[in-house]
Amino acid sequence: MGTTKKIVRIDLGSSIPVYRQIADQIRAMLVAREFTPGERLPTVRQVAVDLGVNHNTVAEAYRNLADEGWLSLERGRGALVVSRSTPAPSPKARNAFAQRLRSLIAQVRAAGVSPQAIRSEFEEAATALLGREGKGTPR
Repeated sequence: MGTTKKIVRIDLGSSIPVYRQIADQIRAMLVAREFTPGERLPTVRQVAVDLGVNHNTVAEAYRNLADEGWLSLERGRGALVVSRSTPAPSPKARNAFAQRLRSLIAQVRAAGVSPQAIRSEFEEAATALLGREGKGTPR
């Protein structure tokens, strides 16, 4: 996948659908500004070949990212990264985030990860994302 070939990894044994694994990883790269507006991602077919998955799986991931406003899709030419402002979070989005975060914390606590390790990982991830955005406070 060009610059993302070494970064996007899928786990065929995961309960998370492959298209979502791909979209989640590319979205994380987009949020972290690893791609710039105007940059072209590889074609759906090229990503499918690189990852060894059906092209429809990659197409679904790209469509989801386009629906979110991250990409402009051009048939046969790949996906173009578009400039996207960060929307203000809706109460529904904030509640969904809180629920997902609590669920994730419960899973990792059940697996034996300490509260200190959870806090450290969370702070490290937030700092990395906020540092790239050039902002000091999350919304």
